[in-house]
Amino acid sequence: MEKIASFTVNHLVLEPGIYLSRQDVDPKTGCVVTTFDLRMTAPNREPVMDTDAVHAMEHLGATFLRNDPTWRDRTIYFGPMGCRTGFYLVMFGDLTSKDVVDPVTRMFEFIRDFEGDIPGAAPRDCGNWHDSNLPMAQWWARRYLDGTLYGIDEAHLSYAAE
Repeated sequence: MEKIASFTVNHLVLEPGIYLSRQDVDPKTGCVVTTFDLRMTAPNREPVMDTDAVHAMEHLGATFLRNDPTWRDRTIYFGPMGCRTGFYLVMFGDLTSKDVVDPVTRMFEFIRDFEGDIPGAAPRDCGNWHDSNLPMAQWWARRYLDGTLYGIDEAHLSYAAE
């Protein structure tokens, strides 16, 4: 069985960034679909994010993107990686990592600055509604903004060549 593309990325050298993970044409609609790797920690070298922080970021990030006037109709999915080192962002369109720096930055600023009840964090709305930690989500958002997004460069917008 062939490895899927995301398992061919060298996680031993991967750093936090925004990486174009894959681009495909949806056979049903003919639309280009672009998947981004929003890597928040250095895999295997830094601690992974706690599930309750990841869950809060998932709810807040999805809410932000699906309410953003420019990106709501292009957003297909925003959700965590199983390894808890980042998130996948799936969008309609032939996009590059540079194209999404602004909305990703604004999304993490929204998470960092959010006050109040987390959208969808209620028994009726979510299958694990109580597993949520807003202060830790805000800590991770601040870390990603300050350590990666605010000074992002070319090296953190495309995977390193082997």
